[in-house]
Amino acid sequence: MNAIETPSFPARLDCMRHLVGAVLALLLLTLATSAEAASCRGRTDALGTARVLALDPRGVRVGTKHFPRTLDLGPRELVLTFDDGPVPGPTAMVLDALAAECVKATFFVVGREAEAHPGLVRRMVAEGHTVAHHSMTHPMTLAGLPYERAVADIERGIAAVERAAHGDSRAARVPFFRFPGFGHSPALLAYMEAKGFAVFGADLWASDWNPMSPQQELSLVLGRLEAVGRGIVLFHDTQRQTALMLPALLSALKARGWRVVHVVPAGLTR
Repeated sequence: MNAIETPSFPARLDCMRHLVGAVLALLLLTLATSAEAASCRGRTDALGTARVLALDPRGVRVGTKHFPRTLDLGPRELVLTFDDGPVPGPTAMVLDALAAECVKATFFVVGREAEAHPGLVRRMVAEGHTVAHHSMTHPMTLAGLPYERAVADIERGIAAVERAAHGDSRAARVPFFRFPGFGHSPALLAYMEAKGFAVFGADLWASDWNPMSPQQELSLVLGRLEAVGRGIVLFHDTQRQTALMLPALLSALKARGWRVVHVVPAGLTR
């Protein structure tokens, strides 16, 4: 009969390290969950943010409406994105709806709107959303401008958003960009890649530039989500109909088993 072997001291020490690591990880998860619950004022039925996706932006182009691939999302996972704001009224309503459900989103902010309404940009940052970039003046398409003018509009927009969000324009904290109207050119895509920016398209959109009721928009978005099964969703926080629709959408997502993913740049520090 073979004798029962007793693990060596190094093996026991290694096992203890793994055990301590597991306990610490569980503790951190518990603290994070508790903080999230507290931010929802004790609501246990909130949709919440299912997970955070830390994205290395270098060379990234995502959104199957315009590029070959999208983000690494599982079934029934979606990323909420909002363009063109902030504006008084609708943007605050959108932020209120997201806060009520402990949901984090990405806002592609226009520079001139950030200059006009810096308090709303600072609120986005304070509430943990990702504040990204969408040019200075939102021309219908940057690709229709001379290259130098397009680049200048991009750079001015980045600087304006950074000043509004953080009080300076030394560097972009969030190197994410969405072209207005999705109008880009090979030269502009190369420029953004050289800057180390991820370029976002979308996998589906709410078509909320068209007049419709909040209920019509809700039905449209839910139908499109079910058709694609996952993806980056494009809204506009400038649209009152979207702001009015959002609480019902978040409730429907919870009921239908959808999970919200929050995208941040890898290594982001606030």
